[in-house]
Amino acid sequence: MFTIRDYDREAAVAYAHRWAYYRNPAYYNFENLGGDCTNFASQCIYAGGAVMNYTPVYGWYYRNLNDRAPAWSGVNEFYRFMTGNQGVGPFARETSVSEMQIGDVVQLATQHPYYHHTPVIVQINGTPTLENILVAAHTYDADYRPLSSYPINKIRFLHIDGIRVQA
Repeated sequence: MFTIRDYDREAAVAYAHRWAYYRNPAYYNFENLGGDCTNFASQCIYAGGAVMNYTPVYGWYYRNLNDRAPAWSGVNEFYRFMTGNQGVGPFARETSVSEMQIGDVVQLATQHPYYHHTPVIVQINGTPTLENILVAAHTYDADYRPLSSYPINKIRFLHIDGIRVQA
């Protein structure tokens, strides 16, 4: 049995601002292992009150470099976990840009035909559009970067609906 808790979007964004240009020493820096963007997005969501899901292979958790779920730092694994999670931890749905809020994440395909970058939305100026959404990210370190400044081949929007906790 689970209860659903609200996602603390402001806490996630505060974390994003704090660590956008730095690396939290509590987490491995994946910069040289394919990129640190999804690791950073996971940290932000965790800071927003999420609980880890310790399901081997298919969960979402981080203990250290050698003891973590692929969804913690892998773009597509993160997507599959967030949109398919029926257990403890955060859960999301893919939706349109119009439903985006701060603390939500975007996944991009820029130079490649596959999704490979996961920035976190930190500010929306008015109605959510590519032009007025600002993001924070690692790998291509940024804070308050306009989403429209990326060379976008494909984009998907993930709205964090909440966090399931064990009742």
